[in-house]
Amino acid sequence: MSVMRFYYDPFSEFDRLFDDAFSFALLALHRVDVHEDAENNTVTASFELPGLKPEEVNIDVSHDRLTVSGETSTSQQRDERGFTVRERSWGKFTRTLMLPQGTKPEEVKAKMEHGLLNVTFPKAQPMQEPKRIAIHSE
Repeated sequence: MSVMRFYYDPFSEFDRLFDDAFSFALLALHRVDVHEDAENNTVTASFELPGLKPEEVNIDVSHDRLTVSGETSTSQQRDERGFTVRERSWGKFTRTLMLPQGTKPEEVKAKMEHGLLNVTFPKAQPMQEPKRIAIHSE
């Protein structure tokens, strides 16, 4: 029978706890900024999607709602103290924004560059003032 030495560093678990906590927060939270362009009468929603390719992102328009969804996955491999450590993570995300009433899907345009997805759609038309109709009598 051979004797094996077993080394356990409890503090390495704290490192892993913090690494996992912060990496999940960055993976799960995809920021979105909304900007209005008064000159062109449009609104642009900018989604930060680092590391994703356009074919990994879906954009759906239905019932005056814009939904951006996708799936992220990462894989890391490193050598530590003679061991190979492989870690994989994955997750799905979805963000939904309300569109102005009556927005047609063909009016929504999307462009993605360097992990930044810009979705542009027309701004809501201002409500028309009520118009009084004259009543004519015979």
